[in-house]
Amino acid sequence: MGSQGAGQQPKYQRIAAELKAAIEAGEYGPGDRLPGENDLMATYEVARMTARQALGVLQSEGLAEARKGAGVFVREFRPIRRHGVQRLSPRLWGEGQSVWAADTEGRDLVVDLISVTEEEAPEGIARVLDIGAGASTCVRRRRFVLDGRPVLLATSYLDAELVAGTAITEPDTGPGGIYARLDEIGRKPVRFREEVRSRMPSADEAERLGLASGTPVVLICRTAFAEGGRAVEVNDMVLDASAYILEYDFEA
Repeated sequence: MGSQGAGQQPKYQRIAAELKAAIEAGEYGPGDRLPGENDLMATYEVARMTARQALGVLQSEGLAEARKGAGVFVREFRPIRRHGVQRLSPRLWGEGQSVWAADTEGRDLVVDLISVTEEEAPEGIARVLDIGAGASTCVRRRRFVLDGRPVLLATSYLDAELVAGTAITEPDTGPGGIYARLDEIGRKPVRFREEVRSRMPSADEAERLGLASGTPVVLICRTAFAEGGRAVEVNDMVLDASAYILEYDFEA
């Protein structure tokens, strides 16, 4: 039955699978040019559209990228291994490091498109932060660019009254970021909850993240809780799914 199933698989998928196997085996390394449409047409005796679809599979999965006039190349970008538990340890932000430092491992990280505004809390956010409907929130929006590639959009919501007068309301929150500043006003996060789901991106998200057609996004909503159980921050994150490996390591 297995061979019959393989025979029923569309030709472009079989070609894509062979190319992926060659990449995994190291026959094509990061930055190497993959066989072009003409090469695939000759090797597999298929039509141009079939060859184009095969290369399209690798591009949509984030394994390859097309360079205008040059061909299709194995993507040089190394996926980010996001350590979902260790990255939130107070050992990091308590010592003035960014929680993102655990993910980037010394790579070139730039935070751009930063905006800090005061806005009426969306209904769901107001409920989680336990503030009245219509109450003001401090909203921090930023984009994270790693090795020149946009990988993440993050929007943090905090009670505007709670953080008034702190660096949380400034573009640069200082060493240790938001959590270190919350600690200074007696609202240190002691517990976190993350909810993870996936969907296709909106047009705006696709543009801001520079996503290849067909690339989904991972949504992570993280809530930070202070002593006593009060939520002090809700962070809505949109991740380029092709750029991340989500790792959760915890004691049994």
